[in-house]
Amino acid sequence: MAEINSVTDLSLDGDVAVITLNSPPVNALSAKVREGLYEGFKAAIANDAAKAIVLICEGRTFIAGADITEFGGAMAGPSLFDVQEMMENSPKPVIAAIHGTALGGGLEVALCAHYRVAVPSAKFGLPEVNLGLLPGAGGTQRLPRVAGVEKALEMMTSGRHAPAKEALAMGLIDELEDEGKLKEGAIAFARKAVAENKPLVKVRENNAKLEAAKGKPEIFADFRKANARKFRGFLAPEYNIRCIEAAVNLPWDEAIKVERKLFGELMTGPQSAAQRYSFFAERTAQKIPDVPDDTALIPIKKVGIIGAGTMGGGIAMNFANAGIPVVIVEQKQEPLDRGLATIRKNYERTASRGGITAAQVEERCALITGSLSMEDSFKDVDLVIEAVFERMDIKKDIFTKLDAICKPGAILATNTSGLDIDEIASVTKRPESVIGLHFFSPANVMKLLEIVRADHTSKEVIATSMKLAKQIGKVAVLVGVCPGFVGNRILGARQREAQKLVMEGAMPWDIDRVLYDFGFPMGPFAMSDLAGLDIGWVKEKSNGATIRDVLCEADRRGQKTGAGYYDYDENRNAKPSPFTEKVINDFIVKSGANPRKISDEEILERCIYPMINEGVKILEEGKAIRASDVDVVWQNGYGWPVYRGGPMHYGDQVGPAKVLAKMKEFQATMGDQFKPAALLEKLVAENKKFADL
Repeated sequence: MAEINSVTDLSLDGDVAVITLNSPPVNALSAKVREGLYEGFKAAIANDAAKAIVLICEGRTFIAGADITEFGGAMAGPSLFDVQEMMENSPKPVIAAIHGTALGGGLEVALCAHYRVAVPSAKFGLPEVNLGLLPGAGGTQRLPRVAGVEKALEMMTSGRHAPAKEALAMGLIDELEDEGKLKEGAIAFARKAVAENKPLVKVRENNAKLEAAKGKPEIFADFRKANARKFRGFLAPEYNIRCIEAAVNLPWDEAIKVERKLFGELMTGPQSAAQRYSFFAERTAQKIPDVPDDTALIPIKKVGIIGAGTMGGGIAMNFANAGIPVVIVEQKQEPLDRGLATIRKNYERTASRGGITAAQVEERCALITGSLSMEDSFKDVDLVIEAVFERMDIKKDIFTKLDAICKPGAILATNTSGLDIDEIASVTKRPESVIGLHFFSPANVMKLLEIVRADHTSKEVIATSMKLAKQIGKVAVLVGVCPGFVGNRILGARQREAQKLVMEGAMPWDIDRVLYDFGFPMGPFAMSDLAGLDIGWVKEKSNGATIRDVLCEADRRGQKTGAGYYDYDENRNAKPSPFTEKVINDFIVKSGANPRKISDEEILERCIYPMINEGVKILEEGKAIRASDVDVVWQNGYGWPVYRGGPMHYGDQVGPAKVLAKMKEFQATMGDQFKPAALLEKLVAENKKFADL
């Protein structure tokens, strides 16, 4: 066996050269890996004893993609194109042997082999779209040639990983080998290729599947239409589609230039920068500076939940999905039965769409039991989560009881969305075991989990909560105790401005449109209509003092009553409401203000810049560890568009100096609610960015 470089070996098995790549953890296409592949193929081609070449990887996977850390910098060593050309033009058959995942650049390398074999557990994909990119090494041209145009469109714009069986059916691989016998199978395939004098198949020359789509522009038109909502605002899916169109309509040499050009535009553009930033931000959020990686974890084998409402039921599903038994406690049988029935209904709906099997519905429902007694049910739980009404007196009463019932070492968690957890912990004899686990509604769908550390929360409880979040499929961010924590506190700044803008002359649908066009799934008023305007509204106490009061008194309580800020048709399609407009104008007249025409630009700045400023205050107070954590909260819990990176990243794109200047301008004309954070002033004075915080 000859060592090519520190990550690549070349050996001979009879008349088959075997190039073995070993660059942990995922054999990413770093400069070292590219060099190893290039020199390895060069040596194998030059070796007269070798009649065929097998490329295989050590470790848990084939090449799982590019080395993202190299993005945007200067490339060293041989390029990926040099490696691909060497493989594709090899005078000897090249067989890629695939296990684990062949993703992105890894699949683009495999597509330059003449044949591909894989084990049944292998997966294949071009997930560049998730980083705001397209496959820039011929992937957009080769995949439709092997898989067909429709399959390539679907895979490249979703980034999904196709299992080996599907890959075989679509022609992406040529043969399946037994698990654990990949190397022997690939070498046998190579010998057969030599013995049968199999052609050296170059994917780039294989146009049969492209011909089927020629002269059928409706394939692309229909695909765009079907996915318009999903792709809204994103450039990368559209650019991927254009590259496949080029594959169908242009010769290889011209189409590959389209791929390079569009790849370059995405790579240097703000969207991919934001999406790559988000990719790393989520991973960075896992790191807690004062909680070491080797902190002891508390085993969580059983979970208790108080409250079988929407929130409690949704939280329970997360644990059942991960195979952890849950007991839900309610005060009365009727709400308990209703809660458990809703959980079953949710699972059955998922099963009817093919998300899980009927057997999995039964398995998961069996893991969730109900009870009317905390004393009987919570004696042996490792974690209990309280998900009841947002009232401090109720929560303190519950935690006093839990303190007496739960075993020593059990974690006592509250799902409060903004109450003082230190005050809740103060009624227990074990404040070190108390933590906030703030799930977002619907809790079985939303990815964010705000983990709130109180003054006395132990490192073991924090480490366990972070690990558990991952286990139940959540994106966790550790935050500190303050009103509204990180997410709702920043939301408060936006809601305040949205309400004020209405009283100055902007209509709810104008504000919603601007925020929707910015990339949010919906604006604040459409959101209120969806949630219900009567949340927290009490009919008996209502005195028509606010716009919301008047709407609720008129039985306009949102989508559920067919009217709220908007009027709704039978399909819940919204249209601006003359009734609401009159209510607003009456309030403006009564207040003695003069309504004015407000530009879209001002609406956006008034809603977004105070959010950024609030984020800076949160960092100033140490209630979030880093600026990127604030962004992870807003992307995963509040629908901030991924291609804008989050409020702090967006602040960096606009420039902290511009944010500061606008806040000062608003402060001068509209008062101290716009007072810039001291840290924002300091940041601009030192010519730094939010990312530096």
